Amino acid sequence: MSSVQLQDFAAGWVGGAASVIVGHPLDTIKTRLQAGQGYGNTLNCVLTVYRNESVAGFFKGMSFPLASIAVYSSVVFGVFSNTQRFLSQLRHGDPSHTPALADVALASMVAGFVSVGIGTPVDLVKIRLQMQTQPYIEANIKLKPTVPGFPVYRGPIHCFRTVLQKEGIAGIYRGAGAMLLRDVPGYCLYFIPYTFFCGWITPDGCISPNPSSIWLAGGVAGAISWGTATPMDVVKSRLQADGVYLNKYKGTFDCILQSYHNEGLKVFFRGITVNAVRGFPMSSAMFLGYELSLTAMKRDQTETNP
Repeated sequence: MSSVQLQDFAAGWVGGAASVIVGHPLDTIKTRLQAGQGYGNTLNCVLTVYRNESVAGFFKGMSFPLASIAVYSSVVFGVFSNTQRFLSQLRHGDPSHTPALADVALASMVAGFVSVGIGTPVDLVKIRLQMQTQPYIEANIKLKPTVPGFPVYRGPIHCFRTVLQKEGIAGIYRGAGAMLLRDVPGYCLYFIPYTFFCGWITPDGCISPNPSSIWLAGGVAGAISWGTATPMDVVKSRLQADGVYLNKYKGTFDCILQSYHNEGLKVFFRGITVNAVRGFPMSSAMFLGYELSLTAMKRDQTETNP
């Protein structure tokens, strides 16, 4: 693999770390709203978490995403950029040729598909840690909770090991189907708007977008992507939160049916405001970290090899 190809993975790692630091508090609120723990609305959820768990409650489970989502983002951006280059080489004989819209869409879909392999276990551990201190709500009297009202996991490694021991590989990849349905179209609505808005905002004659253009285009792309991904994100969050104290759902389709039957169509849009609001700063940080670190690496390479 060439240095240019490796730079995309390295820059994706930086962008991923930046996005986690910026977005984790809102991610915690989003997860708790979607998992159906009795919060009336977003403000009530924020106040309840703060009252019961103080500021630390918003950062619960952050250490694992910070370590792993950086790797996850590295893979996503690396696969996306290298797929684009491969398609440009295939179509035009030049990997640096500006990709067509169809190439951006295809590269986004490939990135979304590959991301599920890494992202599902990461999200499962993060959500289990975020949810385990919530009050136990008995949804089905036939199901017996393991340890209602008390923490089940001591940390991310213990959570991963416990799920693997009790549920096997299938448990670690619980919610993978819903995540696939979320991420494949979701990354199309992530990279395509970013590419469009970045090109639209960047003044004519500029070789590359400036930081403010990257920040704005990345934020808009994130809000669009996360807002439209909310229905399948709700299903994924419920499937992965399921199993901390009890098991309600047999799979993706069963989760959709039970959620609709019990709470109606509106349940699939729970947390959409938080998702869209959270998507803006997270994606701004993601793309800004990615583009600036990529520029810095290319500059260093140019200076080293004049």
